[in-house]
Amino acid sequence: MRVWSAIFLLACLAGASVASAAGIEVKSYTLKNGVELLVLPDHRAPVVTHMVWYRVGSADEPEGLSGVAHFFEHLMFKRTKRLKDGEFSKIVAENGGQHNAFTSYDQTAYYQSVAADRLALMMKLEADRMVNLNLKPKDIATERDVIIEERRMRVENNPSALIGEQMMAMLFMAHPYGTPVIGWKSEMAALSYDAVMDVYRQFYSPANAIVIIAGDVEPEAVRKLAEKTYGRNHGPKAEPRLRRAEPPALAARRVVMEDSRVRQPEWERVYLAPSYRAGESKHAPALSVLAQLLGGGPTSRLYRRLVVEDQTATDAGAYYSGTMYDLGQFSVYAVPTPESDPAQARQRLAAAEASVEAALAELLQNGVEAAELERAKRRLRADEIYARDNLMTLAQTFGRALTAGLTINDVLAWPDRIMAVTAEDVRAAAQAVLRPEGSVTGLLLPKAEAKP
Repeated sequence: MRVWSAIFLLACLAGASVASAAGIEVKSYTLKNGVELLVLPDHRAPVVTHMVWYRVGSADEPEGLSGVAHFFEHLMFKRTKRLKDGEFSKIVAENGGQHNAFTSYDQTAYYQSVAADRLALMMKLEADRMVNLNLKPKDIATERDVIIEERRMRVENNPSALIGEQMMAMLFMAHPYGTPVIGWKSEMAALSYDAVMDVYRQFYSPANAIVIIAGDVEPEAVRKLAEKTYGRNHGPKAEPRLRRAEPPALAARRVVMEDSRVRQPEWERVYLAPSYRAGESKHAPALSVLAQLLGGGPTSRLYRRLVVEDQTATDAGAYYSGTMYDLGQFSVYAVPTPESDPAQARQRLAAAEASVEAALAELLQNGVEAAELERAKRRLRADEIYARDNLMTLAQTFGRALTAGLTINDVLAWPDRIMAVTAEDVRAAAQAVLRPEGSVTGLLLPKAEAKP
């Protein structure tokens, strides 16, 4: 169930140019129709990454239509009023580009990586399918079978993914983060043409889109291209995101799943946590540091304790999903040695769980040492510097932040906020989040084959 968590954060300074201490130049604009445009110049090579982000993810789906946001990730590659079925992908390939899309809880994004002189063509293609998608009822039936098969391969054939779904549904009792991004199979099978088109008209509009260009470009030239392509589109105003609030968590929850396909037992505990935008956000920087300190590699507390000292696991770590529009998650996990015997697997998971809990109790009681705190902060800072070397990663950093309700200034200020975290900040964040009643613990175990 481990999910990728962004380490940067945040939104728009319309028409303002920003240069951070880290050397990231940012130029942003807002077009008359509401499209937000972000330009990240980088002239080291004549290439460009072009991304279009929509403020719609699985958590924005209408009731009973789970999976429809991800469904559109497939449908957007169909025909438009100007392009034939499959022609979008053909044009990108013929121009030496690569493209794809992805969906998460808070956003759906489409991107191309091309030579800089092909940017205008990519912008024209994306602006076209933003408002001119030309779906037919038969497309729904065909692609619906595709996404159901995708769910079967990625989730139903993967015990780790299955228990992850169960844990998220238990962690978020009311909030739509408890619904899987790919959707529940029963609702995916019932998706209709009319319902799908209603979602397209509601969410795929200029006012709900953020366009990010990173690479060998001049900001003013990109703005003019955006006006000629995206600026000519029209659509409804963006609606506020209305989601069910998560009620207070009052009891620790536990999920035990046995599956005969399991050869590698797994243990994980997920805590409800504030994000950089929602909840007690003052703890977010310290939670980023805490995740690095607890589980960021072979020098981290959990790895040293479980793998090196206690030898109860082959791997152990922690992660923090803080770039969320609403509440996030803080997780710790342990991977014992492979074991196919159910009884032995339970013993190994129990030993690993005891080691994790001892490590957490020690941290809550004694806090953190100055040396390990500085080591964790330096590692996060180094990761931020390395990430700037990749155009796609840089564009994704800003895109995820903006669609999660954060700002450009938040992204640029993130390194300073991390370096300002104190040992007391980490301890306070741990005490606020690492509470049993706010957690779900998952145990994935092998199951003995039934004898005939």
